[in-house]
Amino acid sequence: MLEPPSILQTEGAAKGREDGRDRPVIASLGQFRWNSRVVVIFPDKDNSRTARQENQLMAARPGLQERDVVVLKVSGESVRPLLGAAEDMKEQALAGELARDLAAPPPGEFMAFLVGKDGTVKLTIGQPITAAELFAIIDAMPMRAGETARN
Repeated sequence: MLEPPSILQTEGAAKGREDGRDRPVIASLGQFRWNSRVVVIFPDKDNSRTARQENQLMAARPGLQERDVVVLKVSGESVRPLLGAAEDMKEQALAGELARDLAAPPPGEFMAFLVGKDGTVKLTIGQPITAAELFAIIDAMPMRAGETARN
């Protein structure tokens, strides 16, 4: 049985805010702003938590796509799109910018971030999160409620 994720930060997620007020916008993810939510994964040294997180997310592809989620994995000096990323992404330059903008953990420590469509960090976790938990956080956001109402 997996242990529940260690949620380090849930800026706006508890209130469901996705309006960008009072929180810094992650400039390095500007190409996704207002179009996609982004999950950014920084892998652990032995890749065990990273593999669990990737498996959780990739098993839920339809739900991620429905919620406009892009999944990126930052490894060293490169960024690898795992789901839905733009083809023209400048992977080399983006890795360092993401690490700086998201206050990434030291190399070899697992951490994942959820960045909302407004470009602000909604969730920071130090343990893998299930797709259902991630969907519950996203679905509580007013912007997502508006998307659901329109469909």
